[in-house]
Amino acid sequence: MTAYIVRRLLLMIPTLFAIMVINFVVIHVAPGGPVEQIIAQITGEGADITERVTRSGTGETTARVDPGLATTSKYRGAQGLDPEFIAELEKRFGFDKPLHERFFGMMKNYLVFDFGDSFFRDRRVVDLVLDKMPVSISLGLWTTLLVYLICIPLGIAKAGRDGSRFDVWTSVVIVIGTAIPSFLLAVFLLILFAGGSYLDWFPLGGLVSENWSELSWPDRILDYFWHLALPIIAMTIGGFATLTMLTKNSFLDQIHQQYVVTARAKGLSERRVMYGHVFRNAMLIVIAGFPGAFVSILFTGSLLIEIIFSLDGLGLLGFEAAFNRDYPVMFATLYFFSLLGLLMNLLGDLMYTIIDPRIDFEARGV
Repeated sequence: MTAYIVRRLLLMIPTLFAIMVINFVVIHVAPGGPVEQIIAQITGEGADITERVTRSGTGETTARVDPGLATTSKYRGAQGLDPEFIAELEKRFGFDKPLHERFFGMMKNYLVFDFGDSFFRDRRVVDLVLDKMPVSISLGLWTTLLVYLICIPLGIAKAGRDGSRFDVWTSVVIVIGTAIPSFLLAVFLLILFAGGSYLDWFPLGGLVSENWSELSWPDRILDYFWHLALPIIAMTIGGFATLTMLTKNSFLDQIHQQYVVTARAKGLSERRVMYGHVFRNAMLIVIAGFPGAFVSILFTGSLLIEIIFSLDGLGLLGFEAAFNRDYPVMFATLYFFSLLGLLMNLLGDLMYTIIDPRIDFEARGV
C-alpha cells in the first residue's frame, strides 16, 4: 500500500501542474485584467483633464488623465493616459515580465505555500482564505453529514421495500426536492422563517450573533446552529436524490447475490442479513465517496447560499476575486482547492481498503 500511495502522490504533481497551466493561460488571455480594472477606475469619471487617485492592495496610484493625449496601448480604455504610467502599473502588478516567467515564479512560491498579497484587498491571500474558511467548512461539513445521515438509512429502507408504496412515495418526494433549486428554496426559507412576511424565527445572515463572544459555551453552540439552520436545510434538500438512489441500488445489487440467499436459507433475520452481511459490501462505494462529496459541497455548492444568507465564505471570496480579476486570490485558491481535491480522491481510495481489507490496489498494479 505504501508504494501505491507514493505513486498517487507523485502523479499529483503533473496533474496539479496541468490544472494550473491551463487556468493560468485561459485567465490571462481573457480581457479585463487588473490593469484594465485600475484604468477603468481612473478614466471612468468624465473627460476633463484631471488627476485621479486610485487605491488598491498594491498601493496608491496617481495618474493624469488627458483625453487629448494619443496613447498606443494594448489595454482597452487607456486613451489619455501617460505610457509611463501604464508601464508603472504593469510593473506594480508584475505584468512587465513574460507570461512564462510569471507562471514559474508563481509556482515556485506556491511550493512553499507563499500565495502573496491580494491586488485589491491589501491583505495576504492566506489571511483572507483563513478568515473565510470557517463559513465554508461549516456549510460543507454539516451539509455532508446531514445528507449521509438521512440518505443512507432511507436508501436502505427503500432497498428493503423495493416496489412498495413506501418506495414509490419517497421517490416522488426525493424527485420534487431535487427539482427545487437550492437558491430558490433559500429565498423561500428566508421569507417564511427569517422575518419576511410570516415568521421571524431565524436570523437573516451571518455565522454567529454580534454578541457571540459574550455568550456561554452552550449558548454559543446554540447560536452557531441557529444561524446555520436555514442555509444547511437549503443545501441539504438538493443532495438527497443521488446518494439515496446510489445507496438503494447498491443494496439491491448485493441483495441478489448468492451469499445473501445462503444467509437467508440459514434462517437469519432480515435485519441480520441487511446489516451483518450486505451492509459492508453495499456501503463500500457510498462511504468511500464521502471525501469527494465534502469537497464538492464545500467549494461548488455554496456560492448562492452564501450570498442569500449574507455568509462571507470562500464561495463569495472566489466570486469577487474572479469579478475583480484579483489574480493572487484566484490562483491561490485554485491551487489550494485542486491540491485538496486530489488528496481527497486519494483518501477516498484508501477508505475502500479500510472498509473492505480484501481490496488491495497495490496487488492489482493500480
